Amino acid sequence: MNEALLRSLTPNVLSILVRRGADFAAAEDAVQEALIEAVRGWSTDQPRDPKGWLVTVAWRKFLDATRADTARRRREDLVDEEPAPGPAPEVDDTLQLYFLCAHPSLTPSSAVALTLRAVGGLTTRQIAQAYLVPEATMAQRISRAKRTVSDVRFDKPGDVATVLRVLYLVFNEGYSGDVDLAAEAIRLTRQLAAAIDHPEVAGLLALMLLHHARRAARTAPDGSLVPLAEQDRGRWDTASIAEGVGILQAALARDRLGEFQAQAAIAALHADAPAAEETDWVQIVEWYDELVRLTDSPVVRLNRAVAVGEADGPRAGLAALAELDGSSPGSANGGHPVPRRAAVAAYLHERDGDLTTAARLYAEAAQQAPNLAERDHLTRQAARLNAGRGR
Repeated sequence: MNEALLRSLTPNVLSILVRRGADFAAAEDAVQEALIEAVRGWSTDQPRDPKGWLVTVAWRKFLDATRADTARRRREDLVDEEPAPGPAPEVDDTLQLYFLCAHPSLTPSSAVALTLRAVGGLTTRQIAQAYLVPEATMAQRISRAKRTVSDVRFDKPGDVATVLRVLYLVFNEGYSGDVDLAAEAIRLTRQLAAAIDHPEVAGLLALMLLHHARRAARTAPDGSLVPLAEQDRGRWDTASIAEGVGILQAALARDRLGEFQAQAAIAALHADAPAAEETDWVQIVEWYDELVRLTDSPVVRLNRAVAVGEADGPRAGLAALAELDGSSPGSANGGHPVPRRAAVAAYLHERDGDLTTAARLYAEAAQQAPNLAERDHLTRQAARLNAGRGR
C-alpha cells in the first residue's frame, strides 16, 4: 500500500465531495473512512484508478451517513445525484481547501491540525503524536475546526498570506512522533505552488528548502545544538540549496517582494558562504532592513541586531538591540517578551568582551528557552564563560 499516494490524493478527493454538495465536516469524515478501507485492501489489490476508487467509496460513505441523519427527500435527491463509477474528474479544488483549512475564524493551532488532516492526509493519531498531545485532545480540536468551517462558502479569493503562515507554523515544528512535519510542510507548500502562481508561495518554498538543507548539520551526535557558525557545511544538502536559490531568484525577478522572499534571500546568503567568516553580513543587514519595512516585527529587529553586530561590530549590534525597546534585555514592546532576546544580548556582550554580563544573560536565556536542546546549549554557554572567569 502506497501511503504517499493516499496522502497526495486526499485533498482532491475531499474537494470533489464538497463540490458535489457534501458539507466539509461530513465529507472529511467520509474521506477518512475511505482511506481506512484503502489501507486495509490495497496492500494486496490496488485499484487501477486509485483516485476514482477513493471518490466512489468516500461518496458512498457520505451517503450512508446522510441516510441516517437527513430527511427522506434529501436522501433520495442525493442518491439520484450519485455519479456512475468511472474516472474521477480532473478539476482540482485543492487551493480552496487550503483557504478553508486556514480560515480566519480558526485559531492557529486548529488551522494547523485541520490542514494536516484534510490537505496532508495525516491521521488524527499521527498529528497528535507530532504535537505531543493525547489523541482524544487532537480529535476534539479537529472536530471543532471542522464544525467552524462547515458552512463557509467562498465567493471571493482566500487569503494566501494566512495559508502561508499556517504552513510555516507546520514547518517550524520540525520532527516528532512518526511524522516529519518539516518535510510535510515542504510537500504541502510544493502542492500549493503547483495550484497558484504567487511569488510569496515560491518565497516560502525557497525558505523552507534552504533551512531544511542545513538540518543534518544542526545537531551533534549527542543531540546538542550546533550554532550556524560552527556547522559542518559539507553536511548541508547542496541539491536543496540549489533548488531553493533557483526558486527564489525566479520569485524575486517578478519584483513583488514579500516577507518570505526576504527571509529566503537571507537564508540564501548564509548558504552561499563557503565558511562562516565569509558571510556577506552587510547584504544580510540590507535584507533585514527590507524585512523591517515589510513587517516591523520585533523578532525581525532582534535578528537584525545580530546581523548588525556581525557587520559593524558588537557595540553597533548592542545599539541596534537597545533601539528595539530601550528596556531590559528580556523584553520589548512595552514589556512583552521577545523570544531569544536575552540570548542575543548575551552573544553580543560576549563578543564585546563583557563576559560577566554575557554569562548572566546566557543563564537568563536558558530559563526562557522554548525547548530542551536550546536550554542545554545556553546553559553550556553560561557555564563555559563562568569557568573561564574562575581560572
